[in-house]
Amino acid sequence: MPKIKTSKRFLDAYAGLPAEIRKKIDKAIRFLKENPRHPSLQTKPIKGAQGFYEARVDINYRMTYVRLADDTVEMSNVDKHDEALKKP
Repeated sequence: MPKIKTSKRFLDAYAGLPAEIRKKIDKAIRFLKENPRHPSLQTKPIKGAQGFYEARVDINYRMTYVRLADDTVEMSNVDKHDEALKKP
């Protein structure tokens, strides 16, 4: 199970989202921590952003992250799908 680390940017974006979306993000992060390949996350590399991955929060929102060498996942951004992928 990877350790989860959050960037300031991720925390700032998270804080600005509605409570119902934050609840979904919390659930997605739990899944990521328990099983980074959990089917509901639909994780995959982000094209054009080497080292960054995306994970599904719901139909509209995505989280982005990088994998660090010490079995740590650093959460980078969370936003609506297109915005999250433009600025992972």
